[in-house]
Amino acid sequence: MVSDARERPKLTAKGERTRARIVEAAAALIHERGVAATTLEDVKAAASVSGSQLYHYFPDKNDLVQAVIDYQADTIVTQNRRALASANGVQAWRNMIITGATLTQARGGCALGSLGGQLAESDPEARALIAAGFDQWAAALSDGLQSLHADGKLAPDLDPDDLATTLLATLQGGLLLSQVQRSTRPLQTAVDTLLALTIGR
Repeated sequence: MVSDARERPKLTAKGERTRARIVEAAAALIHERGVAATTLEDVKAAASVSGSQLYHYFPDKNDLVQAVIDYQADTIVTQNRRALASANGVQAWRNMIITGATLTQARGGCALGSLGGQLAESDPEARALIAAGFDQWAAALSDGLQSLHADGKLAPDLDPDDLATTLLATLQGGLLLSQVQRSTRPLQTAVDTLLALTIGR
């Protein structure tokens, strides 16, 4: 998790499942509507929990939003590591990114990046959690690129850490353009061009 330092009471298996259901419901609503437009009542209904259950796990909305940040970052990092570890890692990663945007027409943009746009200037703790999530995402990309570098599939002067940051920045910009244009073409063009310039050369 991004926020390992934040401790929470140990839960039973059932409690963990209930908490996870609440977080997943909140993550979906927030990605669709935004943080400000998502109420705890909305989350309660979507997760099919009572008010007492919701407040047992999340005393206020800030606690829930922070859990959503963790959830989105963990989900993204896991998906990226899985794709990059496959037999055709970079191509699998590229296909995963484009397919995900195609299925939604990039609505909502990046699940983590959109949270940054909403919270970075108003919530310092949330900003720090989102930054940590991006750090983990960049590390996952870098780990996948390290093996390509070791196999001579990257130019020797390319640093995998720098390329990971560049890929992440390209992805964020491409997703934003695709979100507002309701077309995956900007994202696909940006990602494919960068990969051709760096890995396909």
